[in-house]
Amino acid sequence: MNTSKVAMGRRSFIKSVSLAGGGMVIGFSWLASCKQKEAHVAVAQELPKEWFEMNGFLKIGDNGLVTIYSPNPEIGQNVKTSMPMLIAEELDVDWGDVLVEQAPLNTDVFTRQLAGGSQSIRQGWESLRTAGATAKQMLKQAAAEAWQVPVSEITTENGIITHTGTGNSAGYGEMASAAAQLDIPEEITLKEKRDFKIIGTSRKNVDGKKIVTGQPLYGLDIQRDDMLIAMVVHPPAFGMQLKSLDASEAKNMPGIKDVITVDTYTEDQSKSAFDTSAFTKLVVVVGESTWQVMQAKKAVKAEWELAPEIENEMHIFGRTMTVNHPAGLENTNTHKAQMVDMGPERAQIERKDGDPEKAFQNAAKVVERSYSCPFLAHNPMEPMNFFAHVTDDHAELVGPIQTPEIMEQSVADRLGLPLEKVDIMMTRMGGGFGRRLYGHFLVEAAVISQTMKAPVKLVYTREDDMTHGTYRPAYRATYKAALDENNELIGFHVIAGGIPESPLAANRFPAGAVDNYLAESWAIESNITTGAFRAPRSNFIAGAEQSFLDELAEIVGKDPIQFRLDLLQRSIDKPVGENNDYDPLRYKGVLELVRDKSGWNNQDASKNRGVSAYFCHNSYVAQVLDIEMEGDKPVVQDVYCAIDCGIVVNPDAASNLAEGGIVDGIGHAMYSAITFKEGKPEQQNFDRYRLIRHSEAPKRIQVDFVQNDIDPTGLGEPPFPPIMGALANAMYQATGKRYYDQPFNAAQPVIG
Repeated sequence: MNTSKVAMGRRSFIKSVSLAGGGMVIGFSWLASCKQKEAHVAVAQELPKEWFEMNGFLKIGDNGLVTIYSPNPEIGQNVKTSMPMLIAEELDVDWGDVLVEQAPLNTDVFTRQLAGGSQSIRQGWESLRTAGATAKQMLKQAAAEAWQVPVSEITTENGIITHTGTGNSAGYGEMASAAAQLDIPEEITLKEKRDFKIIGTSRKNVDGKKIVTGQPLYGLDIQRDDMLIAMVVHPPAFGMQLKSLDASEAKNMPGIKDVITVDTYTEDQSKSAFDTSAFTKLVVVVGESTWQVMQAKKAVKAEWELAPEIENEMHIFGRTMTVNHPAGLENTNTHKAQMVDMGPERAQIERKDGDPEKAFQNAAKVVERSYSCPFLAHNPMEPMNFFAHVTDDHAELVGPIQTPEIMEQSVADRLGLPLEKVDIMMTRMGGGFGRRLYGHFLVEAAVISQTMKAPVKLVYTREDDMTHGTYRPAYRATYKAALDENNELIGFHVIAGGIPESPLAANRFPAGAVDNYLAESWAIESNITTGAFRAPRSNFIAGAEQSFLDELAEIVGKDPIQFRLDLLQRSIDKPVGENNDYDPLRYKGVLELVRDKSGWNNQDASKNRGVSAYFCHNSYVAQVLDIEMEGDKPVVQDVYCAIDCGIVVNPDAASNLAEGGIVDGIGHAMYSAITFKEGKPEQQNFDRYRLIRHSEAPKRIQVDFVQNDIDPTGLGEPPFPPIMGALANAMYQATGKRYYDQPFNAAQPVIG
């Protein structure tokens, strides 16, 4: 039996007996870092006449309907469907009788209301199931007392409580009020995994119909009486700041209320790492409509000057770090030269096993290759936006944000309000995967509203979004392998860095599989704002590593999959070091699964295939990609994807998430880049920033999951990084050319 303690610190269960008209409420603070979710499935019956409602609570109405308030943001991973499935499973309620609603930010009940790190299901796995199981146990106890029978003889199914011996039965709603008077059990029993009826079955996206019919779900949908529209004018280049402003013409245009300057943050304000913004002094145009404000922006005459070097102290999760933004206007060509120049003498050793120097000195052959990638823009379909209504003693904010709890503190500090006077409501996000971790636009909206003394919706144009940051950093990695006279791998060296951080994960494969191993990192400071991009750091280093391993396999004369499997077997039989952060058995499992599902060992010799595998965010993914050439154009035909993310809660949703990551990864590796000239982004809209198009997506994607009983791990990010390596390796088979620098299609077409 799998038992669970009900009392678990901040996620302790709290019973509320102040019920209105019947109903049962069990409060729980889902392991502070559960992620996002919201209102969901179709309602099988009418709403209860009365029930008690509170943020962060599971409630049962007098007619048996169950509602959970979801504390975390929904960013498109479909956790708004999958997380309620965990509660419904243990509660033994019919899925059609479950509702989920988005909770506002509530730091009194929850901690770390954050969407990031592919942690939603992983973090909520036990606490959400415990919530359902606790409610079920209390309902059973209430029925046992009412019927004067042992609770051990009570059974539940689909929201019905039954005692077979007496023939008594009742719906959950009938017992909810009595159950609410009982003490919370100290310990409950969770279901055996073999008994799951909802977990592991596919359920449709609960917001699907709302999304396709255009119902208001997103921040851009917010409309309020007397609401003004605001747009920012920021410096045209990183490394510049406002010198002077002439807004006389803009102020006289139709519908324009004012043109103001605001400081997003004050010089002495404490910042979190999610307050990242290169431009903190902004020109803001405020007016009655989006179109009027956009036209007035063009009439603003601003003069800019070089900004000084800036040093910021950032605080995040109890840690303090200093971030330096050097002065000057940066250029992509200079960046490339700087990264090439960063050799071992400028790097820091992160891991060293054995004697790698001696291994390379004694090597019969040394293989060395370097890989690079550019800055990338997030470009979510819904640009940055936020609604704010700030008065003298209260701030109401509504919009799409991944870090509401952290940004609440930033807003309170900036506005000079007590934390309890700041309320943040989360909307569904129209994309982000890291961009909306950084909530400067939320603070901007609040400061604009406070200055204007009016409700304001701040809206970024596409150009604002693409040129304001926050970008995926630019990276470079050099790999070296030492081979003996028998072509055996005796030494491995990786040195990796970037602007402004290193992508190195020193303890990941092939660490632990090579006796003599050296991993080094470096970083170059920049005034260009960067931040988390889907699968941070892994989104580059996986492709580089897997491309190098593929080329190495060819040099030593081994099949690419078998070469990786042999290294992993070495890590199983005789692991090197003690800090390897991967499980080689699970790593092998996904490689073997994708090998079998793709027919790798029985493949047509004419197929141009590439393989890749990677571990990140607690999960393992292996992929095989097939390319056919149409003239000189590579066309992706098939992608086979094998994933070990533990138990899959919602298979269709999980497959969809993997498919999206695969398409996204292929597009970024092939086409996307942000480049800079004198600090100015050269790509300001989709006419020059190339994304994958529908016709360029794989013709077929097959996703298979390793079947096991391991508790769920991450899935939003792991399918994204390895596909870039599989693509590069397949393109080599198709063209005879190795691809070391992203984007692979460097000659990016310009539209118009």
